[in-house]
Amino acid sequence: MKQTLFIVGARGAGKTTIGKLLSDALSYKFIDTDESIQAISKMTIADLVEQYGWEHFRQLESQTLKAVSQSERVISTGGGMVLSLENRQYMQQNGIVIYLQASAEVLGKRLSLNPENSQRPSLTGKSIIEEMEEVLVEREPLYRECASFIVDANLATEDIVFRVKSYVLNQKNRPI
Repeated sequence: MKQTLFIVGARGAGKTTIGKLLSDALSYKFIDTDESIQAISKMTIADLVEQYGWEHFRQLESQTLKAVSQSERVISTGGGMVLSLENRQYMQQNGIVIYLQASAEVLGKRLSLNPENSQRPSLTGKSIIEEMEEVLVEREPLYRECASFIVDANLATEDIVFRVKSYVLNQKNRPI
């Protein structure tokens, strides 16, 4: 049985990087929901949020999640995808949910090195580390709730890909 993999985690956790490597390792197609939203709307996420608000963006995110979900796909989700109970349930029911877990400090350092401000609007206007601490307080329980498998995002990318691929292949071999 071919799986759909959903990668969740905060921004800066490495969802896109790991997703691309994992899709290569499994010979699956890679989809990034944020990139899909930007391609369809022809706007950056920052512009979408500024023009239409977060609620509109979250609706687009949910629609995109369902539209791109197919077997043999690795889907990197936006950091806030888990805020919707419907999205969490959808991912759990339709694939394997991989949570790339990282501390606020690690996320802050990564985002400082590669801020991509136009794509990653500040949620609070605070420093990156303060913002990530607040975001994780809210989202960590949600990431854990829907996760099939949790992996430490501080590991080397090869190790993360190896662990996730091993987990996925073990799931395929389990009797139903």
